[in-house]
Amino acid sequence: MQTLKIGRQSFTWGSRTYVMGILNITPDSFSGDGLLAADGWLEASMKQARRYVAAGVDILDIGGESTRPGSQPVEAEQEKERVIPVIDKIKVEFPDTLISIDTYKASVADKALQAGAQIVNDVWGLRADPELAQVVARYQSVVILMHNRSKPVHAQAQANLGGRYIGMEYDNLLKDVGNELMGSVDLAVQAGIPTGHIILDPGIGFGKTVEQNLELLNRLDEIRQLGYPVLLGPSRKSFIGYTLDLPPYQRIEGTAAAIAVGIVRGADIVRVHDVEFMLRVARMTDAIVRK
Repeated sequence: MQTLKIGRQSFTWGSRTYVMGILNITPDSFSGDGLLAADGWLEASMKQARRYVAAGVDILDIGGESTRPGSQPVEAEQEKERVIPVIDKIKVEFPDTLISIDTYKASVADKALQAGAQIVNDVWGLRADPELAQVVARYQSVVILMHNRSKPVHAQAQANLGGRYIGMEYDNLLKDVGNELMGSVDLAVQAGIPTGHIILDPGIGFGKTVEQNLELLNRLDEIRQLGYPVLLGPSRKSFIGYTLDLPPYQRIEGTAAAIAVGIVRGADIVRVHDVEFMLRVARMTDAIVRK
């Protein structure tokens, strides 16, 4: 089993499932948990962080820009104003807790890593900002490379179910996703990022139809066979909503099913909103399938 040490924590891939808790410092998260919409958003963010840490989360993933289908980009300076105060307060209160910065912008990642984040979670797999790979390499941080073919022209939304992608064409879904992820790996390696610092994310919900998301989840083991640890992020996403005809706040059982199947298929990290519940799902699934 391969082991990756981040800060004071060691991740031994295959030994158990690690849980990443989502902190959306935005006003418009698809899942309805955008903390920026709350009065006293900084304290609301810390309250959620405290709850996650108490539950036993392994990583806190902090993002300042919504990535839901049809969302509007946020300027880098505004994104920093949202996420850096949260990182600063978490590092004071929980200095040993690992922080991931969910951004594709080099300047935001630079500031976040300087503030104490140890992981960069890039939803564009180093393809959106050519300077991001150099930032990751300079700080010797870990990077999560996600597959993403999102295009606004393919986004469609229903009021109760949220956004989804339609008409997305792949020659061969798993092969195309795998090849494009390995293209992101090449960008990382060329910038000097060690292969042991790379985690792959197949990008559930990003530029894929409901049916493609279901297939990708069920065949996640083929992504794991690329030779890198895999992060899976199905939490509350619209492929669950459209499958079950449920709004985001009623997708906990659908998320649990996706998490359990994902672990069986080889997920090493699961990125979730409902941390307390999904920690139990992960631990129970681990008890069944991990030796």
